[in-house]
Amino acid sequence: MHHPQLPLSARAARTAAVGAIAALSLTACSPTVDVTAAKDAANPACAPMMVALPDAIGDSKLRKTNSQATAAWGDPSLVILRCGVNVPGPTTDRCVTVNGIDWVIKEGDPVWTLTTYGREPATEVLMDPDKISSATVLADLAAAAGKVPSSRNCVGQEDLQNLPKSQ
Repeated sequence: MHHPQLPLSARAARTAAVGAIAALSLTACSPTVDVTAAKDAANPACAPMMVALPDAIGDSKLRKTNSQATAAWGDPSLVILRCGVNVPGPTTDRCVTVNGIDWVIKEGDPVWTLTTYGREPATEVLMDPDKISSATVLADLAAAAGKVPSSRNCVGQEDLQNLPKSQ
């Protein structure tokens, strides 16, 4: 049985169509993540951080989101980031410093909310500690979060013990 040879332009078009279908099927596996933008997402101070975000956190790859100043890693999403959230004021919530970045941690069940402290605008990270380590998340985001300048730092119990006594 003899198959006629397609002209070169037809073979190129068929190859391009097969490539486009393959690319479409790959992107269909990871749809855009629907993330609600923070109130101050348009703050220009978010931009340097957003362009410095890592391509992966642990083994979770960065994905496309549908809102300004947001990011997501993993499929399904294990980490969601939003720049431009309300700046936390003084709090008794746990505050940790990872690679020079202060984070206020609110432990939910199952999702934890980690918010930069002392940086304006603030950045919020949502994650499930049963699925990805908070230490990994905060270490991998530290360089990017540091692009938003710091104006204050967390104060711990040990800092409060060294205050001068009132007269």
